[in-house]
Amino acid sequence: QFQLVESGGDSVQTGGSLRLSCHASGYDNKKNYMGWFRQGPGKEREGVAGFAFDGSARYADSGKGRFTISQDNAENTLYLQMNSLKPEDTAMYYCAAGAGAALWYGSLDRRRYNFWGQGTQVTVSS
Repeated sequence: QFQLVESGGDSVQTGGSLRLSCHASGYDNKKNYMGWFRQGPGKEREGVAGFAFDGSARYADSGKGRFTISQDNAENTLYLQMNSLKPEDTAMYYCAAGAGAALWYGSLDRRRYNFWGQGTQVTVSS
């Protein structure tokens, strides 16, 4: 059974850092791809980061230069290191996984993902 469990969310001040983790069970890194999404108050869920088929990282403009996605395949764990956090980064952060065409890997389109974790809350205060 496919399961994604996020952790690492917290309340921090502007400029702070957090590292989110997502442990996946039932995940096959030869068939599946994973990514990070977030949903702020009153906003739609948006893509944050993912890995393209060639392994390169993709980021939404909002996180470029501040966020780093990484993955430990041996541990089936996805990470999101977030630095220089801003109040506008406040959101529920979700880990997601999908399976499909190579061009879908790293997509920041939530429609390309079939499995979702329960989310971990990140709150950044000014």
